[in-house]
Amino acid sequence: MIKTEQPDSPAVKKARTYIASHQHEEITLNEVAKAVNMSSFYFCKTFKKATGMTFTDYLARVRIEKVKNLLLNPHKRISEAAYECGFQSLSQFNRVFRKVAGESPTEYRAKVHPDATN
Repeated sequence: MIKTEQPDSPAVKKARTYIASHQHEEITLNEVAKAVNMSSFYFCKTFKKATGMTFTDYLARVRIEKVKNLLLNPHKRISEAAYECGFQSLSQFNRVFRKVAGESPTEYRAKVHPDATN
C-alpha cells in the first residue's frame, strides 16, 4: 500500500522508522526532518520522491493501518483505536479514515466483524 519509487536513502529509512515509532504521538514534519538531520524543505522533497506521497499523507496511512489492525479486536471501540494511534479528534480521524480506506470506520468494522457494534 505504501510504495517505494526507488530504494530508500538512509535518511528516508530513518524517517520511516521514526514515524513508525512515534506515530501514536503528535509529530510534526519539522520533528522528523530534525531527526534525520535535514531542513524541512529538503526533507519534504526527498521523502515525497522516495515514497510518492507527502509526509502528512504517509503519516495518515501509517496511522490508519494501525487503526485497522486494532479494529480486528471486536471489543476495541473505534474512538479508543483512533486516539491510541495519534489522532487528536474524532472528526479528523473519520475524515482521514474515509480518505485513506475509502469507507468509514464503522463500515470497515462491519466488514471485518459483521456482528459487532460500536
